[in-house]
Amino acid sequence: MKILFWSLAALILVPLAFSIARGVAYDGTWRDAPRHSAGLAPDPAQTPEAVVQFYTARAFNWRGYVATHPWIILKRSGESRYTRYEVVGWGGGDVVKRNYAAPDAYWFGAEPQLMASYRGANVDALIERIEAAIEAYPHRDTYRSWPGPNSNTFLAHVARSVPELRLDIPANAIGKDYRALDASFAWAPSGTGVQASLLGVAGLTLGLEEGIEINLLGLNFGVDVLQPALRVPGLGRLGWPEETERQMDML
Repeated sequence: MKILFWSLAALILVPLAFSIARGVAYDGTWRDAPRHSAGLAPDPAQTPEAVVQFYTARAFNWRGYVATHPWIILKRSGESRYTRYEVVGWGGGDVVKRNYAAPDAYWFGAEPQLMASYRGANVDALIERIEAAIEAYPHRDTYRSWPGPNSNTFLAHVARSVPELRLDIPANAIGKDYRALDASFAWAPSGTGVQASLLGVAGLTLGLEEGIEINLLGLNFGVDVLQPALRVPGLGRLGWPEETERQMDML
């Protein structure tokens, strides 16, 4: 038992220590934190096809040690601008915000990372389903940083509603596993497996995309089998890089 305990402790504490050692993304105030474009999104004026992209960035200030903030951008065929969707816990009213910031903007000083990008002939139909999922988000008047519902809960809801995305949400996305008590058992966010979760505080996910992932007090650790890697708190992923660009012509 001691060996198991210390092994689990190491899986949680070592990645968190590395995350803390790298420091916060920005040490100023939120008022003057950089919010400019990171130059990651394709120029919409030069991209005639439909595009869907998912981004994530470290949360502001000390929260960035353990947590991330995600968002979605999309553009239909022929459109010359993106629409951005995310959940923001301040400002009152509906927590689902539209065009809160530039499509690929720094998140209060934190550089965004591209989680997944979809382009191709079938993406317009995909956008219709994504927007329907956004409209149906069940926690539009509730936000809790821990254990959820929060911005990662929103992302998991969209991913689960559109399983063709096969979206693998990183292990450091606290809140992605939040489920109400009457919905403790569900498909994994990627749609490639199953999940059991007790209010996002404890649970287990088994999926082709997620691999094996254990949730303990909102912190996740596990093993990605198909694309070998450890899934750890704070850092998210250690191992084989995941594919981010996906052509959707063959849906």
